[in-house]
Amino acid sequence: MNVKEFQAAVDAIAEAKGISHQAVINALHDALQAAYIRYLKGGNDADVEVTIDEENGYVTIAQVKNVVKDVQDDYLEISPEDAKANAEETLARIQDDMSQLKRNQASQKNDMRHLADLIKVEEKNIKVGGKYRIYCPFETLSKLTTSSIKTVLRQKIAEAGHEVLYEIYKDHIGELVTGTVEAVSPNSVSVNIGKGTTDLYKEDLIGEEDFKPGDPIKVYIEEVQQPKDENGHSPKGAQIKATRSSEGFLKRLFEEEIHEIYDGTVVIKGIARRAGVRSKVAVASVNDDVDPIGACIGPGGSRIQKIVSQLGNAKYKEKIDIIPYSDYTPLYLAESLRPVEVLGVKIIDEHSVPYPTAAVVIDDDQYAVAIGKRGSNAILANKLTGWNIRVYKKSDAEAEGLDYVPLETIQKEAAEFKKNQERAAYAKRSAEEAAARAEETKAAIAPSTPVMPEADESEVEEAVETPVMPAAPEAKPVEEAKPVETPVAPTPEAKQEPVAPVEPLAVKTTKTLDELEKELAESSQSEKKGGRSFHEKGKSKRPHNISEKEVAHAKPEETPANKMPIYSEEELAEIEKEENAEQLDTNGEDESFDDYSDYDDYYDDKK
Repeated sequence: MNVKEFQAAVDAIAEAKGISHQAVINALHDALQAAYIRYLKGGNDADVEVTIDEENGYVTIAQVKNVVKDVQDDYLEISPEDAKANAEETLARIQDDMSQLKRNQASQKNDMRHLADLIKVEEKNIKVGGKYRIYCPFETLSKLTTSSIKTVLRQKIAEAGHEVLYEIYKDHIGELVTGTVEAVSPNSVSVNIGKGTTDLYKEDLIGEEDFKPGDPIKVYIEEVQQPKDENGHSPKGAQIKATRSSEGFLKRLFEEEIHEIYDGTVVIKGIARRAGVRSKVAVASVNDDVDPIGACIGPGGSRIQKIVSQLGNAKYKEKIDIIPYSDYTPLYLAESLRPVEVLGVKIIDEHSVPYPTAAVVIDDDQYAVAIGKRGSNAILANKLTGWNIRVYKKSDAEAEGLDYVPLETIQKEAAEFKKNQERAAYAKRSAEEAAARAEETKAAIAPSTPVMPEADESEVEEAVETPVMPAAPEAKPVEEAKPVETPVAPTPEAKQEPVAPVEPLAVKTTKTLDELEKELAESSQSEKKGGRSFHEKGKSKRPHNISEKEVAHAKPEETPANKMPIYSEEELAEIEKEENAEQLDTNGEDESFDDYSDYDDYYDDKK
């Protein structure tokens, strides 16, 4: 086989079908295998092995059998003797065929030599319990490639194309795609959408629109089927389901042509459509400053006309009614029958099955417009609202005594209903914001417990170098000291506060008394030599991580308020008497007061 020609043919198929080179090789492999199994006529249980060697240009097909002593199924098993005979017979036939080939058939001779080498390897390895391959003769292989393989190969390539299409378009469901009309038949239109082709049937078209090959066309991808179902079967019909008659197609056109809908300022609440006849689109605005109806219609109807122009090329264009959506049901029912002006609405049964029921009253001369062509207007209103709307002429409603609510009242009630909704939404939003602020405040003022570093045992056991007065060598346990109650004279500014008892100050240390006395003596000697004490240096040698168990100290609020005064009352009185005496001169005059009358006379003369 010519390697270059084979690879060129595979590449041409791959490019035409939009699949990979390897996908074509796999399809050829499966097609040859299926064709040879069918050729053997022994059922699908046959073990057939296909080898495609692109690099050297060899294609071989072989039926694999188990080598056994006693053959029970000659379709799947073979004896060693029969395997030996088959190998010898096949080699003899190959040698005879090679002798009859001409000089210009060198490629075929090369293929036969390769096949003969494979058979010799099989003959050498024949043994019980092993495998033996019976290779397909060249003449049989030629018949397979020219007849039965074509159908299977076409099917396998189509399946490979289905897998590619699914991977490409599975993420484009619900989108508009622009394609080109390839073929037109009385029942369908074939459209090329890039990597694949889809068929539009009459129900997928808009009315009586007509197309010609080569026309550009927009389609809405409605569904993309898996290449195979759970049973391994390929999908029936077109794998890509496209349409132009669905509500989704119209919705995408609105999003493309009206930027307020595209950016979310105007929202489409519902669509009811009869393709080619009439459609109703309910819209609402999330911004009170934007009119949803005006945004969709555009200046002079330019926007809506641009959308209508894309709804087919039939003689009669599809009509579109833009409906203002309302959460107040009676008003929404009245608006759904546009372009008719409704006189009033009566809710008959909002719990009826399958749809809630309401009555709408109109003028007698508007009845035909309210029903519409072939009932399209009333049917679409029912579909849009989800209600079963009964249309009454005014005369019939009065004759039956139908008590309906006038449209003016409905509009006022709808306005009040909207205000109540806004108030409720505002109250809910305010409550949520208040709760959020409360949570933030709570989190902000929540006391954070600092994590104190754990003291190392070696640090705790270090010496406490703070000077401590030594106790007597033979100190006895001292009873708990009682607080000394010293009377304090009340001042005019404050009253006497109750005196709190003084708790004894306990000092604990890990050093012995002898060690402390020794350190204190060394410190005194260093001070005598002119050295600075730790107080003069301004630094304390007390370890930072010392625990409360090592040193218990009094808290500021626990400091006793009734300390023993330094002077007694008699001594204080004597000191005060001496200070008063110093302020008097020798003549007994009080010099604490200066006479400024001379200064006053000086400033009076200057005036």
